Amino acid sequence: MARKNLLSGLAETEADDQPTSSSTAAYPIRGASKSMIRSVNELAKQADAYLEGEHVVELDPDAIDGSFVSDRMDDDREQYQELLEAIQQRGQDSPILVRPHPSIEGRFMIVFGHRRVRVARDLQRKVRAVIKEIDDKAHVIAQGQENSARANLSFIEKAMFAKRLEELNYDRDVISSALAANAAAVSKMVSVATRIPPSVISKIGSAPSIGRERWVELSLLVAKKSGIVDEILSEPEFSGLESNRRFEQLFMALNARERRVRKASVKPGVQSWAPDDKSVSVSVQRAGRAVTIAVKETDGSRFGTWISDNLQGLYEAFRKTEKAATGD
Repeated sequence: MARKNLLSGLAETEADDQPTSSSTAAYPIRGASKSMIRSVNELAKQADAYLEGEHVVELDPDAIDGSFVSDRMDDDREQYQELLEAIQQRGQDSPILVRPHPSIEGRFMIVFGHRRVRVARDLQRKVRAVIKEIDDKAHVIAQGQENSARANLSFIEKAMFAKRLEELNYDRDVISSALAANAAAVSKMVSVATRIPPSVISKIGSAPSIGRERWVELSLLVAKKSGIVDEILSEPEFSGLESNRRFEQLFMALNARERRVRKASVKPGVQSWAPDDKSVSVSVQRAGRAVTIAVKETDGSRFGTWISDNLQGLYEAFRKTEKAATGD
């Protein structure tokens, strides 16, 4: 089937049933390695381009469904309240982007603008919207670009979004373009969201002040201490904390227990010996199958050299002792 220009120069999409990996990209950025967006301003311009010159209509918010892939967590009450008050006072400044629902006649699906739709429902108002015929791939690119530019998504929200896109079989180029992130950053996002169970992330929340490296550290701790994690999350006071504090409490508790376990686990058995005149000191340290012998004090160097020079005889004496003990 022939190409359709569905995004007015922004996105060309193949209208066939080719797999995602082989079909022509339905977005203006052809991959992280070829054309990465360099700044939030550029990303905002990219998102604005989806709306430029388009006819804005008013829709009943009850006729609009959410995106097929979520990108925000539901703990943004303060930001949502600020948005509601702003729209209540001066109206909705910028329209949302929707597409005709791919499977329900007469309904629409949000591409971006979920919170503005929620506000419209709460205020019992129509929502200003641009309607575009776009496919799923163009949908996730537009959604990711707009939210990355304006919604101040936290690292873990981006990580969850990246993981959901991967589960929907989008390739890393699509995910990189949606999040304006290079391949290495996307890989870290997906790794973190995979190592930390969704239930744990949900209980922590978006943690907007916590950056990538702290989440990476937490993911490594959680992977080793799943039983302890459940214990900490079930504490009555945990759920009452603000999201950043929930992260900090879990991280500090796991980190403290990890240090205690590590300290105990590396303590090997040590046996010491010295003659009555203390002219030499021998310590024998066992760690699994390995044994380390250290010789110190006045005669330490010479005694150590003598042991080294007589290893053959000492080993033969050891073998004779073993045979005598076993009767072989």
